[in-house]
Amino acid sequence: MLTPPSRSINVALVGVGNCASSLVQGIAHYRGGANDTTGLMHQELGGYHPDDIHICAAWDVDRRKVGRDVAEAIFAKPNCTTQFCDQVEPTGATVRMGPILDGIAEHMRAFPDDRTFCAADEPQPDRAEVVAGLRETGADVLMNYLPVGSQRASEFYAECALEAGVSFVNNIPVFIASDPVWAERFRKAGVPIIGDDIKAQLGATIVHRVLTDLFRKRGVKLERTYQLNTGGNTDFLNMLERSRTASKKISKTEAVQSVAAARLVDENIHIGPSDYVAWQNDNKVCFLRMEGTMFGGVPMNLEMRLSVEDSPNSAGVAIDMIRCAKLARDRGLAGPIDPAAAYFCKHPPHQMTDDEAWTALEAFIAAD
Repeated sequence: MLTPPSRSINVALVGVGNCASSLVQGIAHYRGGANDTTGLMHQELGGYHPDDIHICAAWDVDRRKVGRDVAEAIFAKPNCTTQFCDQVEPTGATVRMGPILDGIAEHMRAFPDDRTFCAADEPQPDRAEVVAGLRETGADVLMNYLPVGSQRASEFYAECALEAGVSFVNNIPVFIASDPVWAERFRKAGVPIIGDDIKAQLGATIVHRVLTDLFRKRGVKLERTYQLNTGGNTDFLNMLERSRTASKKISKTEAVQSVAAARLVDENIHIGPSDYVAWQNDNKVCFLRMEGTMFGGVPMNLEMRLSVEDSPNSAGVAIDMIRCAKLARDRGLAGPIDPAAAYFCKHPPHQMTDDEAWTALEAFIAAD
């Protein structure tokens, strides 16, 4: 039996960092038609508007955030993203202490408090406590905003979503939706999941994919390419521990390889986080180079520099993912929601070109 659609979408957050800050600010910014709709890919999606999204719960491990309303916590250090909305009303959701597990890179403890986390002293919850929190707040969707490399912590919250029957949106490059075992578990439990690794609105990966697809369509042979990224937020600081970036590199690389006319050998493609530059804060700079062969075997190359505020760049995509996850619940769907994953994520269960993914997504939204 299909669930009667509710006009409210209750969202729980795992991690109250820069991306969560931009999401919460964005919900307030677009509420009630207070501003124009610039930046939204869909003002209305399946009958839902940004107004319908409400934050009902949140978990973090930083003492500057735990115990505060989400509306306050999103502006606490070490968050450094742009404050584009100064009228964020209290949500009524207090940030709860979460389990640390592998959610924090060890090297980050050596950095000043205003650049990294300050561990809270509160006891870490077990799975039963988090599941109870999801149920008592009526969460529809659980958003995973943990740091890159948080394998065990992401799996912990995925287990909580399964047990509580809450849709799971995996915004980070830990492979859950794209892992066949996890995908089948969500399918059997009757719970939708969208993932993995959110693709920004106009970020390095989507631009790299579009250009790679353009090479293919125009008959230009792509010979070599790199994508180098720098930033100064805690995401880039966390990724200085290279062992945490293995899945990130796979996710970003496969997103580009999947739309190339022919797969490049490993030594001819380099895509991944490159370095931490503290003064950049939440600004991300991408340096992209593509070398190819054109008509008559004549060589060409393309170089591009892209500068974007990293976290707002993902928030509009997140608003659509939330609504797709709720739409899937309303329709009684379970397991990976392929059209949404293919369009919104770098490492979905099934890769498509962006044109194919857009067509599939619009058909999914329009379906009865």
